Amino acid sequence: METTKMAKQVINFQKTAFEKMFNATVMLQDQTEKLSNSLMDQASWMPAESKKLINDWAIAYKKGRDDFKKCVDDNFKKTEDMFDDAV
Repeated sequence: METTKMAKQVINFQKTAFEKMFNATVMLQDQTEKLSNSLMDQASWMPAESKKLINDWAIAYKKGRDDFKKCVDDNFKKTEDMFDDAV
């Protein structure tokens, strides 16, 4: 019983640590995207195709980031459920 409680606390700590790291990464990526967009708006020499490519890349990494977050959240949930069933 005590082991299960400790395991739940460890999982909760790991989940909280992941959430904080992930949110910091999202903030950094969003700020970088804003800066990139600002620079591209000022770069009149940059072809429209290049700007579109960079925007498509930003959309792709956001989708990958969201898919990764969903996968991690799902696995934390499965792990928590496993320990809930053990009680």
